[in-house]
Amino acid sequence: DHHLCLLPVAPLSPDVPLLRSCFRAPPFAGVWPPPTDLYVLPRSVLSRVEVRRAAAADRNTVWNLMRHLGGGESLQDLDRFYRHGRDPDGVPLQAFVVQVDGQVGGLLVLRDEQDLDFLRAHYHLENFLYLSHHPPEEHAQLRLLLLEPRLQPHSGHVFKEVLRLARKSCLYHRGYPPHNPQNPSVHPLDALLRCAVPVRPRQQIDYPLEGLGPNAPPQELLQEQAPFALSLITRKLTLEPKVAVNARIVVVGASDTGLSFLEGLCSSPHLSFNNLTLISTHGFPGNGNPEEAEFLSTSHAYSSRDLLRLPLLLRITVVTGKMEAIDRKSKHVQVSGGGRVAYDHLILCTGLQYQAPRPTGVDPDRPGSSSQIPPRTPPSNMFILNHPQDCSSAHRWLRERVQELEGLVVYGSGLDVFTSVGALLGLGFQGGRIHLVLTPPQPGVTHFSDVAVETGVWAALDAAGVRVHQNCLLAQMNDGEDDPDPLTALWFWSGGGSGPGGAGPELLRLPCGVLLNLSSRGVDPDAFRSVSRCFLAFDRRLVVDASFRTSDASIRAAPPLAQFSRRYHSNQPSAAVSSKEGGQRLAAMMLRLLDPTQEPADEPLSGEDRLLPLYSQAKVKGGKLPGGLNYLHVSSPSANQSPHVEESGDRVLVTGGVETGDYFRLQVDDYQRVEQLTCVSLKPLPLSNYLRLYGKHQRLLGRLWDRYRQGGLHGLHRFFSQSCFLPVYLDRFCDLEEELQQINLQVRGGASGDLHQDQGQEAETRAALRSSAVKYLSYNRNLLPMFATPGQL
Repeated sequence: DHHLCLLPVAPLSPDVPLLRSCFRAPPFAGVWPPPTDLYVLPRSVLSRVEVRRAAAADRNTVWNLMRHLGGGESLQDLDRFYRHGRDPDGVPLQAFVVQVDGQVGGLLVLRDEQDLDFLRAHYHLENFLYLSHHPPEEHAQLRLLLLEPRLQPHSGHVFKEVLRLARKSCLYHRGYPPHNPQNPSVHPLDALLRCAVPVRPRQQIDYPLEGLGPNAPPQELLQEQAPFALSLITRKLTLEPKVAVNARIVVVGASDTGLSFLEGLCSSPHLSFNNLTLISTHGFPGNGNPEEAEFLSTSHAYSSRDLLRLPLLLRITVVTGKMEAIDRKSKHVQVSGGGRVAYDHLILCTGLQYQAPRPTGVDPDRPGSSSQIPPRTPPSNMFILNHPQDCSSAHRWLRERVQELEGLVVYGSGLDVFTSVGALLGLGFQGGRIHLVLTPPQPGVTHFSDVAVETGVWAALDAAGVRVHQNCLLAQMNDGEDDPDPLTALWFWSGGGSGPGGAGPELLRLPCGVLLNLSSRGVDPDAFRSVSRCFLAFDRRLVVDASFRTSDASIRAAPPLAQFSRRYHSNQPSAAVSSKEGGQRLAAMMLRLLDPTQEPADEPLSGEDRLLPLYSQAKVKGGKLPGGLNYLHVSSPSANQSPHVEESGDRVLVTGGVETGDYFRLQVDDYQRVEQLTCVSLKPLPLSNYLRLYGKHQRLLGRLWDRYRQGGLHGLHRFFSQSCFLPVYLDRFCDLEEELQQINLQVRGGASGDLHQDQGQEAETRAALRSSAVKYLSYNRNLLPMFATPGQL
């Protein structure tokens, strides 16, 4: 006689088939993640659920359902269906209602998909279906989904029936950012996520449209649409239940490492993570203006558009705040504002931040004796730039004072100080009003890894009139008061990089209208206090083992916040590896632990647990330098990176110059693969194309080395803009490489030693290689129409 059966489930409990007949009750507001997951088994699971087309008589019932479930903002789609059966663009609409026990308990509105070619070109649709098996008229877009909670266990059946009645085979959901009017109404979201799979976005080619002319791809593939996360539902997917993972996974920090980790978990097609939480100081990134963030260099790991195309906002809960403490006993994180976030697995990815400078004092005989302590609240005209939000605040503040502001001081070292000066010049400040104050460099470290780039940047600063002060340390703010707000003057120790107490230090006083601080980069003080007070091993960085575990098995971390334990005898600095790859490795480790469909790992061999993961992806840095120079540097992860690599005629190609804005330096390794490239250009760089050059053999690049030696290569920028390299820039080229390698291995394994027979095999091999290349071009003809295929000849 009961209508509901409540099933409390512990977070670490394994998924059982019974839970697939239940729906998950949402926790109260402010309680996240919940201490236990509450599943509800409704009596309606025993009832018959019917799906039929919506009729005019259903309007009042549907309106009450919308008002009850909160989907009234999409009533216009239903009105258009009842009035015309089409949207304002003339695209057909279809509406269906869901009935249980004779009562309407759900509504779906579909729109015929008109941008199938765009979706195929921008998302990995073909990872889940063969488009040749699904005609264009069988694709639809979900515009509205309303289901009563008791119908959530039937969501798979509902979608299957809707696809049958609508004569569709593929259903897409576009997840736009919140408050976007294009965002479809989905209530509840769990009903969609338990059936839909996330579709990863594809990296796009930067086409040289001027050179391609009529051979360029169609305009509908090149035009930019508002970014959205794509989810897919097919008939087959409705029959494949997902494995629910209720473990409470908390990620601290929206760094490249943290975002890459979340991407790895959220993109798993057969897992449903119910308790993913991101704790970030400024909330979810990606909402800022890219032009306002030019103060800082970038790793080109995630742009604002890239983040909005990932399935993160649909599957994670964002807690805006800062980690203040970790309670390992009760397993929760204390967040600024008094909130607590419980965890079963804690992932620390806070990265490194610039910190408030600490004055050394003005007494040369007593360095560091200044009583002036960095204020807890920075002065109103001092900006510590760590996040795009910090850059946006500084950009708005400076833009309002372009005319009257004097004494702009940029203090620090590294690439960020030069990009900040470039941003100030771009705002309209004259170079004579800008002071670039560089701290003493660390031994063996320079601002740039290329002498020519560094020389060109110094020349650009000199041409702009920027005043440069090298080897300086901050001695005092204003007159040494405890609360120097606002800043009016800064005192520095200058002279030979020796600092206070060294040979010949001199005091330098600079007027200060604003201070952009880019010094003292390290672990955030709040993060350090949280880690140290809970007694996690810390040795300049958070200490982890080869599986990224800290001294607490439930807490993990990855570079650059973490470093491997000294017992591994590793001299690879955390700054030398890709943060994005670090997050991917961390996600792979967690999936081995949480994914029940993976086979259990074999017992490691003796000493295998002492092996560190090998990094293969490139370390990328870029930004806009003074003089309007666009800069990009791509290098391999190396344990020993010298600041300036000597140019050897056997391994380095250099064309153009920094002053002329067409500099390109490319270096290959002993196997003639691209291991480093540096680009400086006055024009916008085709970043996607150049990043694809890393790791490619010089023969794949048109026998680049032979051309350079023969003197037939005068400009690498122009050379790599040729249409013959576009297949190499395509994201599927790695699949072609693997296929060609398999063909070569088969031929080498079948070599007999007979000259005539081997010559015949070589001819067959070349024919097989040509056939694979032709199939590659034919299959990707939508993105490579500039190449003729056999059917066209």
